[in-house]
Amino acid sequence: MRAPFRALATLAVAVALVTGCGSGDDWSRPHPEPTAVGTPGPGFVDPAHPPAPEATATPRPGSWDGVHPSRGYRVVLLTAGDDAPTKSLVKAVQEWAEAEHVDLRTVTADGPSDYVPAAVRALKAGADLIVSAGNDLIDPLAMVTPNHLSQQFLVVGAELAEPTHNVTAVDWSGASFRGEGLGMSSTYDPASFTTARCEAAIRAGAAAVLRGTTGIVLWLDKV
Repeated sequence: MRAPFRALATLAVAVALVTGCGSGDDWSRPHPEPTAVGTPGPGFVDPAHPPAPEATATPRPGSWDGVHPSRGYRVVLLTAGDDAPTKSLVKAVQEWAEAEHVDLRTVTADGPSDYVPAAVRALKAGADLIVSAGNDLIDPLAMVTPNHLSQQFLVVGAELAEPTHNVTAVDWSGASFRGEGLGMSSTYDPASFTTARCEAAIRAGAAAVLRGTTGIVLWLDKV
């Protein structure tokens, strides 16, 4: 972990704890607890026998299609970078949100010095779920997420090296970045971020979170 990230993360987490995670907009009002509408098909993660924390599960392609969020699900898309893979992930999240009637808001980090502050802004919004897109956010999230265990996070197209129970990730061969200086389970390949795979990532990941199977990695090589 690079020293500037560690220092910024420590300061930002302290500020978040002092100021709280509320906001002055409509999301500050109570709303019904989000629920999963529908059930996964055969071959998805079995909630009765869930994978161990930090384990990797390989759900059957399409087994997540029957799971949808309840209307008004509050999601913040936290993103950084303008590379093609990140753009593909962002587009997939936006299209999923529109199709599922998700209340989506976007927080975009404006360069390295804003990675941790952007994560704090996402936290303060009061979302049901924060979805992260962009490798640049992995190191900051590794510092921030353990300090906010009541907030659910979904990382698409990458993963945290040591996720807490509130961090779920979806990746595949070519998309398993775990942070600066850490090895990957596969070689990074921008071409692996296909439209189909990015769409599957947000749907499979959201299904796992909504069903309460969190803190794991979903592996989508077969998509």
